[in-house]
Amino acid sequence: MDAFPTPSSRFDKARKHERQFVESGTGAVAAESAADPPIIGTTRVPVQMLGQSGCRLSFPGATLYLDPYLSNSVQELDAPDLVRQVPIPVLPGQVADADWVLLTHSHIDHCDPHTIPKLAGASPQACFLAPQPVADILASWGIVQNRIQVAVEHWTELAPGLRAHAIPAAHPEIECDAQGRLSAVGYLLEHADQRIYLAGDTFVRQEIIDALRRHSSVHTAFLPVNEHNFFRGKRGIIGNMSVREAFGFAREIGARQVVAVHWDMFAANETTPDEIRAVYRRQQPDFGLLLSPSSINLAEARLSIVIRTLNEAKHLDRLLTAIADQRVPGLGHEVIIVDSGSTDGTLEIAERHGCRILHIRREEFSFGRSLNLGCQAARGDILVITSGHCVPTDAHWLQRLCQPLLDNEAGYSFGRQLGGEDSHFSEQRIFAKYFPEQDCNGQKEFFCNNANAALRYSDWERLRFSEELTGLEDMELAQRLVREGGRVVYVPDAAVYHYHQETWSQIRRRFEREAIALQRIMPQVHVGPFDLARYIATSVVKDWRSAKRAGALGRHAMDILRYRWHQYLGVYNGNHQHRKLSHAEKEKYFFPE
Repeated sequence: MDAFPTPSSRFDKARKHERQFVESGTGAVAAESAADPPIIGTTRVPVQMLGQSGCRLSFPGATLYLDPYLSNSVQELDAPDLVRQVPIPVLPGQVADADWVLLTHSHIDHCDPHTIPKLAGASPQACFLAPQPVADILASWGIVQNRIQVAVEHWTELAPGLRAHAIPAAHPEIECDAQGRLSAVGYLLEHADQRIYLAGDTFVRQEIIDALRRHSSVHTAFLPVNEHNFFRGKRGIIGNMSVREAFGFAREIGARQVVAVHWDMFAANETTPDEIRAVYRRQQPDFGLLLSPSSINLAEARLSIVIRTLNEAKHLDRLLTAIADQRVPGLGHEVIIVDSGSTDGTLEIAERHGCRILHIRREEFSFGRSLNLGCQAARGDILVITSGHCVPTDAHWLQRLCQPLLDNEAGYSFGRQLGGEDSHFSEQRIFAKYFPEQDCNGQKEFFCNNANAALRYSDWERLRFSEELTGLEDMELAQRLVREGGRVVYVPDAAVYHYHQETWSQIRRRFEREAIALQRIMPQVHVGPFDLARYIATSVVKDWRSAKRAGALGRHAMDILRYRWHQYLGVYNGNHQHRKLSHAEKEKYFFPE
């Protein structure tokens, strides 16, 4: 929480950052550090949040730990009621990969007597960067002097292309000894020509803002949000910035994104995610917000939007205009077009909007292959996939679609789809079934749809889309992701209009190829002649009833009949290989509501 000066005293801060590991399925981690996503280029930095303000940052030349609190020492040494609310992600004696350990001050939830000595033994190559009072503590714990370096307000090289600079920290005031050496610090890291600020425990002070401004703008700021207040002060908890102060501080230093830390470790000192997000939504600042990131991307583009096109001129301009109008503060994005031979002005529209354009020959085309081509070229750490004939319904689509990935709650998300004014009545009914207004459609946990979806780059790189399937490459990858323990989520308020202008034969072929692909994904599903007749009859009757309630039966009656005929004829043709019948799954994917 905020005030135990050494291995005894009152408690210091809090934050409960590990719910990431509980809620996102990444569980006990650093023991799995070798399986972390590989570093892609030099701008994507894998991050593992360790609780409190602690984190593990994996740079190309060094693995860095900041303030690792990997024990229950606060409860054991300071106050029995300060129970750790989140699991220990890894035992300190199992941390064998540390090259540098950066410590900000002497409170035991940052300089932990139950963590640091064991970590030092497990990582004999690790060096320690710390302010002088902490350096003295490390020496008293038996860490040899040549492994300890005092943090100063000058650049210290940690590895090729990575250096650190101590920044004053006010906890609650900036304090120096007689030689002018700081007692508490934060760290400014420089890598890939960008700067990351790790604040440690600090209040807002102009001197700190000025020190950061001298080093140009900060790309990513790890800022504590466990505010000081009267009641915390009564029990010796110093606290730090409030959420509003942290956001104001971020604006002052020109941060592009903020990682909120120190918010949920101890009940007496917590700030809830809902509180943090509520202030963020209210203020709508010009930076991105991350609560439990698995990586940070220092490149300009954090989101890469991949669009497959073939003669999409009718809707592409509206789509690209809507993308340009998205409100995604702090999340730079790029647009990648993968075109398979357009001749209708699609490429001219894409060029006008400044898209990166890739080409795939028609004879090489598959849905998975074209997506893999676009994803391979992406610079962002989140891949957003949409169709050239989809248009977002509002300016918050992109942020909402990606938020579960930014919060590390899922690896794959997909949003709602709505029909346009010219959509077939039956198709709008299909959209309503599979993409409802509320998140309660009871779909298979790996159901998703790439007409409106987002996927973590690291998951795509590991799994990649199948290039052999005739469709449903989204579901097939999602199925493998879920089997590995990943999660797919539906985001109903991230909506697009999905426009299909297809002939009857195109509709039939679309459902046929998806049925063929489904045989690969779920080979137990079989549709026979009786099913074909029953599905057509039942769906037509239900659509007619719905149209009648809407006062539109006369206008849509024949269209409904024709649509459902071609839909289920395509399903039957694609699924004519007879296999063991699975009634429940067959009803789920083909039977109308």
